[in-house]
Amino acid sequence: MFSFFTNKKADAAVNEFNQYMKPVSLWDDAWKRLKKNKMALIGLWIVAAYILISIFAPILPIHPYEEQVLDHTYLPPSFKPAGEVMLKQRMAYLEKVMAKEKRTTYNAAEQAEIDQMKADIKTNPVHQKHYILGTDNLGRDVLSRIIYGGRISIAIGMLGTITALLIGVIMGAIAGYAGGWLDNLIMRFVDIMYGLPYMLIVIIMMAILGRNIFILFIAIALVSWLTIARVVRGQIISLKNSEFVEAAKSMGASPWRIIWKHLLPNCLGIIIVYSSLSLPSFIMNESFLSFLGLGVSAPLASWGSLVSEGVKGMELYPWLLIVPALVMTVFLFAMNFLGDGLRDSFDPQSKNRT
Repeated sequence: MFSFFTNKKADAAVNEFNQYMKPVSLWDDAWKRLKKNKMALIGLWIVAAYILISIFAPILPIHPYEEQVLDHTYLPPSFKPAGEVMLKQRMAYLEKVMAKEKRTTYNAAEQAEIDQMKADIKTNPVHQKHYILGTDNLGRDVLSRIIYGGRISIAIGMLGTITALLIGVIMGAIAGYAGGWLDNLIMRFVDIMYGLPYMLIVIIMMAILGRNIFILFIAIALVSWLTIARVVRGQIISLKNSEFVEAAKSMGASPWRIIWKHLLPNCLGIIIVYSSLSLPSFIMNESFLSFLGLGVSAPLASWGSLVSEGVKGMELYPWLLIVPALVMTVFLFAMNFLGDGLRDSFDPQSKNRT
């Protein structure tokens, strides 16, 4: 285990050869080992890219996520202007009609329709828009909705994780260090909360209180702190009788200082791993609720609601399902790889591995 009960004023340490060595902090040591894990490093860069794109979405050169162009409904992904894609799509449909009716040329009405579309494409600037990932049933840009949906999903995941950590770490640390009746009281409350049907409670809250993003956040974070509270409690119990804790007590350190400065830093690896794994879990919970129609309400979107909308037309318009599902899957894989790498980096037992 790391001993955090050290003299911070010392800038150097002397080894067995009487040589002065600069001490390495926990963070520097963890970063050094994290860089050796290539998959974790790739996951870190992918997660960082997702977060940066989500933060700077309002200034990116993309169409507004709520903008509707009804002439551009269900356009497939393309780098060509929307007008050309729309015209090509309409002509392909008319060719199928002609083949079914065993004709080789357009009739008068069809020819007039094509001529009108060509003239409108030349004069109307809205048809010069580009939809790299296509459009949905209301002519909204799928790329824009995925980026703004990512803002919602990642924000819910991060807020839920932070809330779970704040409550779970504090409750677990108090229960583990105090012991006795206080430990029993906190843990019995945790057991009671574990016995409740979590997802059913969330669904009932969303159904009664309405589809609101803040209600969604509260519902998801309601009992999310239970697991980390148990884990931190177990770690604190195993560490509270260690030598460095006894040394801190002998110097008059208060219980809060012992917990904050000496015990919790030794639980940091587990806490970070839990955080990296719970964030995808929150995103999946939100996606499940959105899939049931209890998630984010229009015109806002999340990855879950986009997948739900894509399922309805996946046979005719597969990009509406494949694209958001792929984007969400890549992020979840990156978070899992990053979490695994962070576990190895902050694990004191792995210090002498590679």
